[in-house]
Amino acid sequence: MLGTRTGLPDCRPLLADPDDLTLAFQPIVGLETGTVAGYEALARFPGSAGPDVWFAAAAEAGIAAELEALAIHKALAVVPALPDDTFLTVNVSPHLLGAPPVGDALATRPDLHRVVVELTEHTPVDDLAALRRQTDALRGRGALIALDDAGSGYSGLQQMAALRPQLVKLDRALVADADADPVRMALAEMVGEFAGRIDAWLLAEGIETQAELAAFAQLGVPLAQGWLLGRPGPTFAPLAPEVTRLVRAQVARARLTESVASLLRPVRQCAQGEDVPGIPPAVLVGQHGEPAALLLSDPRTAEVYTTPVSLRVHPSTDIHETLQRALTRAPAHRWEPVVCTDPTGHVLGILRIEDLIAAARTAR
Repeated sequence: MLGTRTGLPDCRPLLADPDDLTLAFQPIVGLETGTVAGYEALARFPGSAGPDVWFAAAAEAGIAAELEALAIHKALAVVPALPDDTFLTVNVSPHLLGAPPVGDALATRPDLHRVVVELTEHTPVDDLAALRRQTDALRGRGALIALDDAGSGYSGLQQMAALRPQLVKLDRALVADADADPVRMALAEMVGEFAGRIDAWLLAEGIETQAELAAFAQLGVPLAQGWLLGRPGPTFAPLAPEVTRLVRAQVARARLTESVASLLRPVRQCAQGEDVPGIPPAVLVGQHGEPAALLLSDPRTAEVYTTPVSLRVHPSTDIHETLQRALTRAPAHRWEPVVCTDPTGHVLGILRIEDLIAAARTAR
């Protein structure tokens, strides 16, 4: 139905019939493995008007929070159907995160493990401290926090610095035709370096050409999304075999230096607060499998002690980059192992500083 005053859809009939809002799921691809790492839940509506038009109409009608809450509720309902080792990204406007309807929708699933709450707007937020408290509460329930359109403006960078998201999505304007534009690639690399400094995964959104895929594979971006890799669909579809072959071929060609994946050492994982049997090292994990602390042994005194995790990286991170970041940590943590995690934050293993140094020397 169209509104008579604005030409925008009237959302009130939509909310009266929640089945008018459906979801489509677009795959997010782990470039290191050429497999689906997660899916983004995207709202779809009847008629030819796109989601942005419907959400704009809801905002004008004063029911923006109700419409977002409906989409969130539907997305959280399908989390149990997610394929193994994948996550689901749910879009939320930052200024609506504290609205009661949105809070109620998020409360329908108390355990938000495997859910990524993606903040989708970068208009200035009046109270970043309040937004940080809200996102911290979601993290406490197992959610990861993502920031959309990174690099799109000063307000977005402010939010990145304040919220410390675990997933950062590159602005589509930095992705489109980046292979032919050194300036865009430099900006994307800058955002990626900052994301790495706050232990966030970088996602290149809107990959539509093989040249763009090759450019970001060469840059070492761990996650990618776009029509080249998979279009939104009604189910959690796997990647097409030809897409898997394409991704793996591009990554293999781009890998001019080895990643830290080749240096991973297995490590025991124990729940935080429990007694740890055996000899260190071990990783103490929180209730959702996230690394919380390291159990180490002082080589001089053999004393066993616990220390916070001071550096996490993903397995596709370059060896030299990881070593540089490790050696610029505070002196008390400089020689501690580096923890390697997957996109959901689960521990894959540890990297010893001596292994990184030896590999970096060999690569010269």
